[in-house]
Amino acid sequence: MRVAAEVLEAFAARLLAAAGVPAAAAAGCAAVLVEADLEDNGSHGLLRLPIYLAAIARGQIDPAATPRVETTGPATAVVDGANTLGPVVARAAMDEAIRLARAAGVGMVTARHSNHYGPASYYAAQAAAAGMIGLTTTNSPPAMPPWGGRAPYLGTNPIACAFPGSGAPLVVDLSLSVVARGKIIQAARQGQPIPPGWAVDAAGRETTDPRAVLAGGAVLPLGGAKGFALALAVEVLSGLLAGAAFGPHVTSILADDVAPANVGHWFLAADVARFLPPAAFGAALDQLRAELKAAEAADPRAPVRLPGERRAAARAEQRAHGVALPPETLRALDDWAARLGQPPLAADQMEA
Repeated sequence: MRVAAEVLEAFAARLLAAAGVPAAAAAGCAAVLVEADLEDNGSHGLLRLPIYLAAIARGQIDPAATPRVETTGPATAVVDGANTLGPVVARAAMDEAIRLARAAGVGMVTARHSNHYGPASYYAAQAAAAGMIGLTTTNSPPAMPPWGGRAPYLGTNPIACAFPGSGAPLVVDLSLSVVARGKIIQAARQGQPIPPGWAVDAAGRETTDPRAVLAGGAVLPLGGAKGFALALAVEVLSGLLAGAAFGPHVTSILADDVAPANVGHWFLAADVARFLPPAAFGAALDQLRAELKAAEAADPRAPVRLPGERRAAARAEQRAHGVALPPETLRALDDWAARLGQPPLAADQMEA
């Protein structure tokens, strides 16, 4: 089933508003999740909305809270998310980083008392759209063991950066585990196995069963010890520096829990114009990308591909033809619509 992105955004915003989220925050959160689905990053898209709604319903997330921004210096600020939705906190934090960078050249912001914030690339691109280089990291509930360990301690701890160009920005977004935990959740819901090398079960044995991973297992670090080291750096920036929870002290919103997650995030915006004329930087970035794309491919059937190209192609295709959502995600969304006294997604489609 394919649904226009605008219809999905309106439907998701309606469900969030019915759950007590203010209209502007509901629209912003919906935009973040639908953008992930547009880019074929379904593990961070509307699959997450029922999880958010369930956490709101049991009192783990405060839907009506407003993030509080405290400017701590000419180029720094701290955001207290007040335990509201992660995308609402993250959008506000990157907005503040951009504001600081306009004045000081660089803006650095931490956020605490937040929740899962969806696709990290969204916030890095938010800075690129303002002519800034954007970076962001976040910690998350335990999913990955320390190098040489068995039990999960760190989260998947993604990092994203975006660079403004003359056209589309160059966006790099990756989790520091072999795969984002959301991919494991997605496979479990679809009843599909996961590839070998992604994760281990509770006994530390490699498994292709996503349910075994979610039942006390762990995802493995990207690139072995180096991936773990980078994930540790993200934990320090996002958790410790932000004054948020860290490691196993971050609570999951996947479990039937009411304790606040206290996820932490880190954001950086840097004004390109303080270093080079933006046009010169954009031209150099264009040249870099063109030369990389012109490099001889190891396999003629598989040309050189740069970060973000697959996401950009998916966005263009799904903007034109509608977003393809799995049946189980559609069912879960309609179940929540009924629970919140709202019409199903089909009603939004008919209105559109």
